[in-house]
Amino acid sequence: MDGTSWGRYPQPHDQRLLMLRDRDAPLPDFAGTALPHGNGRSYGDSCLNSGGTLLCTRGLDRFIAFDAERGLLRCEAGVLLGEILDLVVGQGWFLPVTPGTKFVTVGGAIANDVHGKNHHVNGCFSEHVAGFELLRSDGSRRWCSADDNADWFAATAGGLGLTGLITWAELRLQRVRGPWLNGETHRFGNLAEFFALSAAAERDYEYTVAWIDCAARGAAAGRGHFMCANHAPAADGPRPSRRRLSVPFTPPLSLINRASLRAFNTLYYHRQRTRVQQALTHYEPYFYPLDAIGRWNRIYGPRGFLQYQCVLPPAAAEAGMSELLARIAASGSGSFLAVLKVFGTRKSAGILSFPRPGTTLALDFPNDGPATFALLDALDAIVANAGGAVYPAKDARVSGARFRDYFPAWQTLQPYLDPKFSSSFWRRVTE
Repeated sequence: MDGTSWGRYPQPHDQRLLMLRDRDAPLPDFAGTALPHGNGRSYGDSCLNSGGTLLCTRGLDRFIAFDAERGLLRCEAGVLLGEILDLVVGQGWFLPVTPGTKFVTVGGAIANDVHGKNHHVNGCFSEHVAGFELLRSDGSRRWCSADDNADWFAATAGGLGLTGLITWAELRLQRVRGPWLNGETHRFGNLAEFFALSAAAERDYEYTVAWIDCAARGAAAGRGHFMCANHAPAADGPRPSRRRLSVPFTPPLSLINRASLRAFNTLYYHRQRTRVQQALTHYEPYFYPLDAIGRWNRIYGPRGFLQYQCVLPPAAAEAGMSELLARIAASGSGSFLAVLKVFGTRKSAGILSFPRPGTTLALDFPNDGPATFALLDALDAIVANAGGAVYPAKDARVSGARFRDYFPAWQTLQPYLDPKFSSSFWRRVTE
């Protein structure tokens, strides 16, 4: 536990770490402000508290109870999603919503109200949280659910850890027959094809998402692979390798550059020779492809990287995404894993929850200094003009004015903020 974020930018300063191990104990004494910190998989500074204290929750890692008949799981806030899957999949259950990594804590999943490939079916993580205990700095404890302290539930789901410490939670799981998914991958040539594929697949598939070639330009702009899948009946299939590669050290320069990005994306796009490919896939490589590579964030070098995730409303999605991709391709920067997904219409529970009707784009940028920040400022302008928003859990540099435009209800959160809790992100966007 080093108290950094996954993007490794910005680097915190004068930040103290306090390890929590007992959910029934009062909060330890701390100077200044505090912030809960799970496994540090947020990309920017929403999980950092420069000049303050991080309350590290990975020591709160116990399962409390599991009703295998009804799929109700009680666990402490520091339990990883992957640890839940290890326990429940063999008993016929699965997480109703999971992000792109299983190395996220339950507390972090609630605080960021994470979403997954099935937002159009199951919405956000918070929809499947039966309730949680919230510990405040004054020592008070609240049980928060849709029925009890519902306003505190809405403030804490997506509230970035600022309303208090989640000590434990009860989750409602989803019944499955096994660890396999029946899926299809469609190779498509442009954005118009993506939107057509997505509209058709949403009727029949629980999981839909696309990888796109962010380096492609002209007629090929927006090309990629569209993936859709459903949980399969119990069957035997290819099990994922338990061998986990790892990036052993941080190279002196980023390995992601204009040449490597274009070469990788071209090869990846053409790896599928047929237009449509069907496969029976284990859930691990389907949901968590990058988890097979330990410390993959090191490939971006000592300066780290910035992930940019935005959402554009339906009316502006196709034109806005075309403009975003053109600007990214022209810059020569971008990501080897750029993700495009259409959100559903389900309303998120949290005041600051990010998902909303529209199309979301997520990709990583090597931190090349002023040029990278100028590019992201230009992308912000496109998003703002389209009436969209940027995801706080992924952000490391958006201006306070932009944040307040993206989340006009942000002041509604103010009465629920713990007066002794803060974060580098919150001070940056509100002060």
